[in-house]
This record gives sequence, structure tokens and C-alpha cells, in this order.
Amino acid sequence: MLEALNNLLPQTQCGQCSFKGCRPYAEAILAGEADINQCPPSGDEGIARIAAFLGVQAKPLNSQFGQHKPKSVAFIDEVSCIGCVKCIAACPVDAIVGAAKQMHTVISSECTGCELCIPPCPMDCIVMLPRENADAAPSPFYAKQRYENHLVRLEKEVSAKAEFKRQQKARLLGK
Repeated sequence: MLEALNNLLPQTQCGQCSFKGCRPYAEAILAGEADINQCPPSGDEGIARIAAFLGVQAKPLNSQFGQHKPKSVAFIDEVSCIGCVKCIAACPVDAIVGAAKQMHTVISSECTGCELCIPPCPMDCIVMLPRENADAAPSPFYAKQRYENHLVRLEKEVSAKAEFKRQQKARLLGK
């Protein structure tokens, strides 16, 4: 049931619902810890799908969590970008590419429009633009796969750093 409910969510992983992604929000709904109308990207149509799935009455989006907006995509003013990599770290689907102290850019076909890259940018060079073709947005299934791959990548990075530190310590101790 959890997976089915999670699949009804837009998979933007934006956190506007007050949870750290779509799956934790779905878990909270099922646990009775969150209401069905906390996801602005879902809009009224998504809320209606969730309500139908759960067999409950649909309700309007709770504006405390934001407003439903048309699909958008992040755009980086590459001339202003200083390459701080903060946007890359914030992106839950690895849709931003670049290197430290080099300009970054958004792979628009991968961007879910979550807006999480905007707050950490010290140069205010990221803006959200309307998607000219809403069908160009990644499907929820594809966005979910990208997010899950992102989590696996982060886990591998943490493991690799821990292993590197272990090896350094062993070298220092002469083992």
C-alpha cells in the first residue's frame, strides 16, 4: 500500500509537505500523521487521486504548505555562477551538473522543479522558469528512479569516505 500511495505522488522530493520527500510523506499519511492535502505539486487533481485511493473525501490543498504552480524548471544564469556546488548538493535528482569553481547548468529534462537549489545559492543566479512543454518534465516514475539513484550515490559516497578515513588511520598506525 505504501508503494502504491508513493507512486501517486509527483516525486518532486521538494519537502513542501513538511517531510523529506514523497515516500516519507506517504508513510506519514498512512500512519495518520499527515493529511492528504499537504502536497502543492500534486494540486487538487493529485489530492483527488490520493483520496480515491484511500477511500476518503477529497479536500482542497492546505495553503499552509504552498500553492499549486504550473510545472517549472530551474535555470542557472551561468555568467553569474561562481561554481560553489551548493545547488548540486541540494538537488534531489542530480539534475545539476558542473564542477567546483566552474559554472553549473541544469539538465532541464531531469529537473523536477522542486526549487531546492534556490535557497543555498549565494549568487541568487537560479530562477524557476515555466516549462514551455509540461510533457518535457520527467515522469513521476522516472523522477522517483532518479531520486532513488541519488540516495544510493550519497550512501556510496559516505561509505567511501569512511573507508578512506579507515585506511588513513591504518596507515598512520602502521598497520
